[in-house]
Amino acid sequence: MKIGIKYGIGLGGMVFPTLLWGADETVNLANTAWMLTSTTLVLFMTLPGLALFYGGIVRTKNVLSIFMQCFAITCLVSVLWFAFVYSLAFGEGGALQDWIGGLGKGFLSGVGVEAVSNGIPETVFSAFQMTFAIITPALVIGGFAERMKFSAVLWFAVLWLVLVYAPVCHWVWGGGWLAKMGFMDFAGGAVVHVNAGAAALVAALVLGKRRGFPHTLMLPHNMTMVFTGAAMLWVGWFGFNAGSALAANGSAGMALLSTHMAAAAGSLAWMAMEWVRHGKPSILGIVTGMVAGLGTVTPASGFITPIGALLIGFLAGIVCYLATQFIKRTLMIDDSLDVSPVHGVGGVLGTLLTGVLAAPFLGGLGYSTPEATMASQIGVQLIGIAATALWSGGFTYLIFKGVDATIGLRVSAEEETEGLDLVFHDEKGYNL
Repeated sequence: MKIGIKYGIGLGGMVFPTLLWGADETVNLANTAWMLTSTTLVLFMTLPGLALFYGGIVRTKNVLSIFMQCFAITCLVSVLWFAFVYSLAFGEGGALQDWIGGLGKGFLSGVGVEAVSNGIPETVFSAFQMTFAIITPALVIGGFAERMKFSAVLWFAVLWLVLVYAPVCHWVWGGGWLAKMGFMDFAGGAVVHVNAGAAALVAALVLGKRRGFPHTLMLPHNMTMVFTGAAMLWVGWFGFNAGSALAANGSAGMALLSTHMAAAAGSLAWMAMEWVRHGKPSILGIVTGMVAGLGTVTPASGFITPIGALLIGFLAGIVCYLATQFIKRTLMIDDSLDVSPVHGVGGVLGTLLTGVLAAPFLGGLGYSTPEATMASQIGVQLIGIAATALWSGGFTYLIFKGVDATIGLRVSAEEETEGLDLVFHDEKGYNL
């Protein structure tokens, strides 16, 4: 049954499982224009935003490898999304509908200009969702940066998109079992951030530490590049979260404002933690706090008010900072670009807090069903987090082991010392 406007477009993260595409609707030009803009903004997050952010953090000899991985993943995912992955994520799955979609929309079969729902063309919706599918595996490369073969990165991206991203996306947004349980994820707390964070942690464990970690300083080679990429991510995230309302309406406006407040609060909280513990705040710290705030508010952004977003951002800056220190300094895990403590931990925190701060008596916009309570919703959120982390972690491990057994995962010690730019691309980022 088609969901109503209040719980459909108004609560954009839960509209995806219930969109019915047909030829009997008129295209809403304002909504379509906003969704076209949001699609562009989310692609902008990966290219050039994430590429510059990650590229500046790695060492000089590996900057082009990061650019190449982000660019190649964008191209690969785009073609596969068109060919069959969109259909797996959002198509009708028949008897397997709870778990995965079918292939009926392969090569966007039946997705023409006449396919419209709630005033949005399905072509635009598919393109918007494609940009989410692009950035999620691109986030994971931060877990194995500076030490993985380029061919292995490509195989990982293909297999992970099909075996991990498509099923989880379907569970939450494509009418799968988590959607039927009432799981709340407005713009990707579980689908994107918990998913990528779990995969990055497994990647770091399977590949092992970079040569010299943790005794050799591996400082970002270009903080100007890091800052530029981070600023692009902040701007692009408005399309990521506010675009998930699927309309140019009050829900999108509230999501945009909540996104901004969480980013600001996360930045200030991380800066304060760093200032207290190390005596000086850093650019790397304040922009990482921004990313933590943005990632943590993502699942809740359309269900809460800006006051709730400030709380989420503040907690994200503190919790993700401590998680980063714990993973790198206590556990000695070389998650090179802090994907698991920032995106993974932030995604878990934000998805849980969605079950709290969406409560109407706290100013939130309500739960997935009228009869849901805070306790029941938190229970559903926990199930969604655990299922996503276990599925992602388990299949990521199998993918890496399979790739390692065939073409190999890690570069040799000599290649790692020389740098991936020259080894795989015969180019240097800087010829000075």
